[in-house]
This record gives sequence, structure tokens and C-alpha cells, in this order.
Amino acid sequence: MSQLAHMKSLLLLLILCLVVPLAARATESESMTDHTLRQLVERQKELLAEAAKENPHFDEENFKLQMQQVCQGYDTLLRENPDYAPGYAAYGYLLGKIGMRKASIAMLLKSNDLDADQPMVKNQIGNFIAEEGRPLEALPYFIAAIQLDPKQPLYHYQLATLLHEARDDFLKSGEWTAAGLEHSEHEGFRQAAELAPDRIEFTYRYAESFYDLTIPDWDGALKAWGKLEEKAQSDIERQTMRLQAANVLIKQGKPDHARLLLATITEPKLQEQKQKLVAQLPAKAEK
Repeated sequence: MSQLAHMKSLLLLLILCLVVPLAARATESESMTDHTLRQLVERQKELLAEAAKENPHFDEENFKLQMQQVCQGYDTLLRENPDYAPGYAAYGYLLGKIGMRKASIAMLLKSNDLDADQPMVKNQIGNFIAEEGRPLEALPYFIAAIQLDPKQPLYHYQLATLLHEARDDFLKSGEWTAAGLEHSEHEGFRQAAELAPDRIEFTYRYAESFYDLTIPDWDGALKAWGKLEEKAQSDIERQTMRLQAANVLIKQGKPDHARLLLATITEPKLQEQKQKLVAQLPAKAEK
């Protein structure tokens, strides 16, 4: 699905960041198995971080060789510990990151079979199934992830994105009403934004989700865009949020307020969007 595919890199990065702390809990009583897994995860994190840098001299062959050594480490670990759920989970994430989708989902499913209480595993399985075009089958995994860890914003965001992107599939199933689907989607984005107020990918999408409502809460939308403008880090970001607020004001039938906001949009890159909104304003009445 388009948005899920677009967010793939972000989600895999978030997943990796979440997996590392789980595998890196080194204590005095750390077992040899846990210690080995922690070392493998730390090494794969280093390699993937290096590969993500814009380096014209990046040695791809050396990267492949070192990544192969990490994979061999996982193979040995799991051969010696065939019931070690965290190992299958971490290996599954890595394989997904390097494009080995079938092997990745097999590892994740194995991990889930061994331990059904791993929210990130549930979420990632759902993500794979959704990307294969089976949203109804993916849904229970996303819901299970939220139930296991309701404070993780990524899970709410993933669920809301699934409901938005596969809206027609859910409606055709007969198990959802348009109103119920709309509410759940908007609520998912809201919870993601509230749980991670400093993550603009979540807060921006929540503000956008007001446009998806059949009966929009425009006052709520203005509040959301206003908060984003307050947290903006640059003039172009602030003016982008102001453009969105002006759009909402136009939809509310408040052209004078919208005109005042649009007059403050000076960034050259935003002029095309600005003019589209200006064109929607009624002509000023002559005095």
C-alpha cells in the first residue's frame, strides 16, 4: 500500500531502535545466550547506521561480508538455542532490513510461536502482511501489539495508517461501518500524537487526519496546526503549518482570517500552495 511503502524506512528504523534496548539489557546475571544476542544486535546496528550515511566511498562489498558474518552468528545462536524467541525476533528484523522478506517473516512467525507476548513482533508481522495486500489479516496483529504495549505510539500510528490505506477493503468486509472506521483511524493518529508529541511524523499526520472526517472538527484541526506551528524549527516549517491553518479557515467560511494568515506566507517554495488557497478566497467587496 502506498503510504505503508512510503513509511517503510522510517518504521524499520523505529523498530530497530526499539529492539536494541530489549536485546541490550546487560546485567550481572546476563546469560551467555543473551550476551551473544546483545553483541549481534549492537553489531548490526553499527553496520546499518554506517550504511545509512551519505558516504560516496562506502564499501558495499565489505558491508555485505560483515553483514554475512552477523547472519552466521545468528544461525549459530539459534542452532544452539532453537527455542530462543528473542533471537528469532532480532534476526527477523535484520533480514527484513536487508531485503530478505520471506526469511524475515519466517523468523518473526517462529518467534511469535515461541512467545506470543512480544508487541514489536506482532506489529512487524502485521506490517509484512499489510504490505502483501492482506489488510484484514494484518489487523489482529496490530491490535494485539497495542494491547500488549498501549503506550507505544508506533503501534497506534500503524493501525491508523492501515485503516486509512485499506478503507475500501474494511468496508467491503461488512465488519466495519464508515463511521466506525473513520473514528478508529482518527483516534489512532490522535493517540500516536499524544504519546509522542515531539515526533512530527505522528503529530503532522494527526493534524491531517481532520481532513478525512465526514463531519470535520475544524476547531480541533486549527488547534492541532497551531501546536505544530509553535514547535516548528524553521520559518518554512512555521509557514507550512500556517498554510494548513489558512486552509481550515477557508473551509470554516472565515475568508478574512484566512487572508490575514496567507499574507504572512513569504517563503518562495510555498508560493504555489499559497496561490491555490488565495484562488479559493471570495473577492473583496468594494467599499
